Amino acid sequence: MRFHQVKELVTWAADLHRQLADQYQRLADQASNERQKMALAYLVQRETKQSQELASYLAESGDHAAVLETWFDDPADFPHAPVLGRLPERLDGGEVQDVLATALATHRTLQDLYEHRAERAGAGHEEEFFTSLAAEHQAEVRRIVRDLQRLEAY
Repeated sequence: MRFHQVKELVTWAADLHRQLADQYQRLADQASNERQKMALAYLVQRETKQSQELASYLAESGDHAAVLETWFDDPADFPHAPVLGRLPERLDGGEVQDVLATALATHRTLQDLYEHRAERAGAGHEEEFFTSLAAEHQAEVRRIVRDLQRLEAY
């Protein structure tokens, strides 16, 4: 579909975070390594939080209501984040570096999408909204890397 509303993109992103949380939980349930379980549980928590934060934008009727109703023209549909398909079905042995790499790639994909929407925004409030989402995502990537590196150090 060529035309979208901002709320459709936010709904899509919230659902993507929920799907990631579900996949990380399945991996955590199967993991035999305690460090893997801890890292995956952490990623489940972070993805769930991000999904809930995006969903809260959709539920509120105040600050973001106008920008969520904004239409934009983009001939491409939202990316389906092929990195989701690269998550392993199970973790045999090793550490969580592959899962971390996939998580970071997914977050960078979303950050790029938000930055792209900010650059192509038709109104100031839309640009501010997507610039803010991109900045929040960048901070989230830093947080995930920092916290999982701490876990690896122990």
